[in-house]
Amino acid sequence: MFKKLPMYQNIGKSAYKKNLDNITLACNHLNNPQENFKSIHIGGTNGKGSCSHMMSSIFQESGYKVGLYTSPHLKDFRERIKINGKIILKDSVLKFMNNNLEFFESNNLSFFEMTVALAFNYFSDQSVDIAIIEVGMGGRLDSTNIIRPELSVITNIGLDHTKFLGNSLNKIAIEKGGIIKKNSTVIIGETQNETNSVFKKIAKNNNADIFFADQFNYPNYDCDLKGNYQKKNIKTILKSVEILSNKGFMINKLNIKNGLKNVVKNTGLKGRWQVIQREPLIICDTAHNEPALNEVISQLINLDYYNLHIIIGFTDDKDIDKIAKIFPVDSIYYFVKPNIMRAIDNGVVMRVFNKNKRVGKKIKSVKLALEMACRNANKNDVIFIGGSTFVVSEII
Repeated sequence: MFKKLPMYQNIGKSAYKKNLDNITLACNHLNNPQENFKSIHIGGTNGKGSCSHMMSSIFQESGYKVGLYTSPHLKDFRERIKINGKIILKDSVLKFMNNNLEFFESNNLSFFEMTVALAFNYFSDQSVDIAIIEVGMGGRLDSTNIIRPELSVITNIGLDHTKFLGNSLNKIAIEKGGIIKKNSTVIIGETQNETNSVFKKIAKNNNADIFFADQFNYPNYDCDLKGNYQKKNIKTILKSVEILSNKGFMINKLNIKNGLKNVVKNTGLKGRWQVIQREPLIICDTAHNEPALNEVISQLINLDYYNLHIIIGFTDDKDIDKIAKIFPVDSIYYFVKPNIMRAIDNGVVMRVFNKNKRVGKKIKSVKLALEMACRNANKNDVIFIGGSTFVVSEII
């Protein structure tokens, strides 16, 4: 699969398809499996992965058989497709590929299109009660956008993937708002002046009910995802669950409480403010754009430490000069290049950071950088690993 077909996770722009023709063709070939299960569609710039896993955990605690489709994966491709927290069986992938590879190759399907088709087919074959489907990128033209969901969720809008989605929050909101369907309901996680009118207009044109989650008050729930930014995601999920309960799904307060407390246990989610070690404290997080990194660094610098060691690397679609200014000046930096084709050379990152008075060394690999940071750190230091999902994947 990885060798024969283009994959945005690795090569970037050349793998991106600007229409839904291929996924529509593939699902027609498979007798439209996406029509055989109920679904929830979750998009947005940041938080969609966390929200998808929270939603799955709550539904699992409520006794439902839950499909979960997310991207990208950290270690194993099969992490993208789960039922009740268990990744798709190898045999299921092999059978699907053996039956359909000739069709996929003859129609030049992308890696992502093929994976979405696999997920829909698997959820249909396994008769899930509900499938939580995370948007890959954007929304309007994303391959997942052929489902007719019970609810659409858009967490927030930030400047990311601007090569594809537009260079303003307004333009990006139009793309992400493309998951709002006719006569449906949409939850917007965060009220933002630049995007509110966009979402309201799209909802009105589609006769869709729209709710802004942060405008409602909910009780505090404990969650095993400890990033401060999760507070916004939890509120988004609580409003979503309220709407879904009104639509007939049987979810009670205990299900919500246990679902939020056991997201990692129930779904296997990794890489969100994940503590790898206590002394020294080692934390990794997949935040990879300016808004998300702002949240993570704000929490990081408020920890109690003697020295802060930062292992950092990025992909080639990031404004490194802007991002560098987010990071603290008085930290020890280890610049790495994640092992994918579209990674930025760590020497380039080092020069930009050094220019902005964030000083450090370039290291050959993420693993070596962590070993070096551990040697240099004492038990009262903090080591942070991030900047890219792919940097984190090499540690976990």
